[in-house]
Amino acid sequence: MIDALILAGSRGPHDPVAALGKVAHKALTPIAGRPMLAYVLDAVRGMPEVDRIHICIDAETDLRPVTNGTPFIRIPPANSPAASVAAALQQIDGDRPLLITTADHPLLTPEIIAHFLTHAPQEADLCVGLAEAETITKAFPEGRRTFYRLAGRGYSGCNLFLARKPGAVRVAEYWRRMEGHRKNPLRLVREIGFGALIRYALGMLSLDGAFRHVSKLTAAKIAPVILPFAEAATDVDKPSDHALVEGILRARTSRPAR
Repeated sequence: MIDALILAGSRGPHDPVAALGKVAHKALTPIAGRPMLAYVLDAVRGMPEVDRIHICIDAETDLRPVTNGTPFIRIPPANSPAASVAAALQQIDGDRPLLITTADHPLLTPEIIAHFLTHAPQEADLCVGLAEAETITKAFPEGRRTFYRLAGRGYSGCNLFLARKPGAVRVAEYWRRMEGHRKNPLRLVREIGFGALIRYALGMLSLDGAFRHVSKLTAAKIAPVILPFAEAATDVDKPSDHALVEGILRARTSRPAR
């Protein structure tokens, strides 16, 4: 059995997606007639391996219309996604693996999660879901996305992680430090390492090499899991994402039953 954590922190009503939905919280923005968070809950609930569901969201947000009676444990958010994950890993009882995803991932499905869990190496402290650029652009050529270029291949994050303590706690703390240095390029270079940055800039750093490097920096084994689903890398960060995902969801519901 595993636990699940859905990150649903808010940037307030001025978030462009929250403003588009005319709601105070991005996770509650309607898309194809339902709040985004409801789709993510459906996907997580569809996994028999998941025992407890944790939602990282402020205490003031009423989730009763979204959860429809689904039991969940509320985790208070910290001041950043990395800090929220680090705090949640400390708060959640037990040593079971923790599946982590985000509330702005309404295209997530049990099929995507099942593939991720099946291919996640057992020995890794943290598994990270990625999709290749070719997979994404072939499925959604109209979408705009920035890819990480590693040894000539492009990759995008999928907001899907499998964390095992205690190693994953060290990774989350490293990520939190990196967020704290985002306005200090010299500190970022020092944290990452000048040699790795040069190899990345020259296109000489491979995917495996990048993960080995960060694993060494964090004293934890971090492993990528390549997902063959373009939907896995398609979250909703801006109004154009909302339009793309809403079209995909409406097309799903309009398909005739087989």
